[in-house]
Amino acid sequence: MPAPKPTRLFHITAIANLPAILATGALLSKNRGAAAGINYQNIAHAGAQGARAVRAVPDPPGGVVHDFVPFYFAPRSPMLYAINGGRVEGCAWRQADIVHFETTVENVTALGQPFVFYDRNATLAFSAAYTDLAQLDTVVAWDLITERPQLDGYCRFWHTIQASERYAERMERRQAEFLVKDHTPLNCMTRIGVIDAERQALVQGLVAQAGLPLRVDVMPDWYF
Repeated sequence: MPAPKPTRLFHITAIANLPAILATGALLSKNRGAAAGINYQNIAHAGAQGARAVRAVPDPPGGVVHDFVPFYFAPRSPMLYAINGGRVEGCAWRQADIVHFETTVENVTALGQPFVFYDRNATLAFSAAYTDLAQLDTVVAWDLITERPQLDGYCRFWHTIQASERYAERMERRQAEFLVKDHTPLNCMTRIGVIDAERQALVQGLVAQAGLPLRVDVMPDWYF
């Protein structure tokens, strides 16, 4: 099944991280942020972060997963579900505290930066990496990601069902990733999505203070 066009991408982070992100003018990879001395608030599983710190990316583009800015191909991710359920150790945030940066494959590849994409969550040892955009239509499970019932064009459900051949790896496939080397400038973002009007006002204030022309939309379909 071909990828939707444009092919949207989503990166989640805590609202608490926005001042540093907006001041930098870009989303930074984990390693680039650490090198710059930026102490982002964590919203990820410690075990997964340890794996991503050492998992090599095919060369080219080379490096490890933490040398890249990660994007999912859909919002309302299993990761957000875990955060909201309080299942991420050391993370006190819930989904209302999280924003989605939205961009597209077309926007980020126009930057000319190295990229790689995975057919599953990049943390998984059995996920496969690709650098040929022509393969995007066939290796990502668009049939699962976009099947009905939908919320904003994406399937409402993502849970794995072991007894079903079709859904036996649905959660892993739903977390397929597109990774951009080092940084992704905010000027290639299409918008920021938030859960409600209260967070919209808060984030709009931060964006205005930073002097950036970023749109902030209330997108309840991106949340649980």
